[in-house]
Amino acid sequence: MSAAEQASRDHPPVGAREAADLFSDLAAERSLLVAVSGGPDSVALLALLADWSREPGRPILAAATVDHGLRADSAAEAQGVAALCARLGVAHRILRWEGDKPRSRLQERARAARYALLAAEAQNAGGAILVTAHTLDDQAETLLMRMARGSGPSGLAGMRGRVVRDGTVLARPLLGVSKARLIATAHARGLAFVEDPSNGDPRFARARWRAVMPLLAAEGLDAERLSLLAGRLARLDEAAAARCEAVLTVVLLPATGAPHLRLDFSALRQEPDEIVLRVVAAALERLGAEAESPVRLERLEACVAALCEAAGAGRPVTRTLAGTVLVLAGDGHLSLRRERPRRRGIHPAAT
Repeated sequence: MSAAEQASRDHPPVGAREAADLFSDLAAERSLLVAVSGGPDSVALLALLADWSREPGRPILAAATVDHGLRADSAAEAQGVAALCARLGVAHRILRWEGDKPRSRLQERARAARYALLAAEAQNAGGAILVTAHTLDDQAETLLMRMARGSGPSGLAGMRGRVVRDGTVLARPLLGVSKARLIATAHARGLAFVEDPSNGDPRFARARWRAVMPLLAAEGLDAERLSLLAGRLARLDEAAAARCEAVLTVVLLPATGAPHLRLDFSALRQEPDEIVLRVVAAALERLGAEAESPVRLERLEACVAALCEAAGAGRPVTRTLAGTVLVLAGDGHLSLRRERPRRRGIHPAAT
């Protein structure tokens, strides 16, 4: 028995009434597509949703399993999920990640492929809401991983309960439920599940953080406390985002000529540093910079610091960030425009 299974014995399974509360935000949807890997979290979610969706007026439920083709047992595990879905009366499809597999960043690229396949399946199902079994433990691990990568407040707010990804609405109704309770739920219902060996493989960052979690919990930094921190940061992030939108409307100046934006940077500098950063980032996003090359927070902070220093001294300055040229004029106005495409290859010398 694994350590997670042993711990689950001390945790109550999720019952029907609690499940109804967890799924209340999904009740008005027309159809749901639940992602089921065959692990304990998604198997428990599938069973809970299957029971809940049988009530009159509830959404139509279907399930999908992505076979990444990375392990010899993956096809059999996907067939096991199909058999469970048949038993529960839930329509099911197996989606396969075809083609050659990458040699580097395997988990990251497998995750991207998985979401792309699931999003396409949700769209094929008439725009179904994609439901995943991310747990309280996943939220805590995500927070630690993002903290280690130097994420800002938005990243440290963790995973959200509902987001749009690849054009599909993604819902995570179990973010407040521990993995141990979902294992207990699967056991209480007599549901078989599989354990992905990569979950404990130290080659992968999430597995390494998972191994550290018991040490942190012993010092009081457990999944519940980390999740509480993520929720508080999400609340602050929403407030800052709202202020950013309001300020951007005020400092945005009319622009003529080639596509670009102009900001009253002198007025913007009166705002707290966080709002200045967010407004400049929002302007970059409007110009399409984020879509082509996500702006690293450290580079954004350095760029804005340089702009603020120059504005305080009343001198012009030019900076380039994420393929965008930012020109601060002496009058305190900041102009942003996309860089011209760079010419490559050999060019004839001027004569």
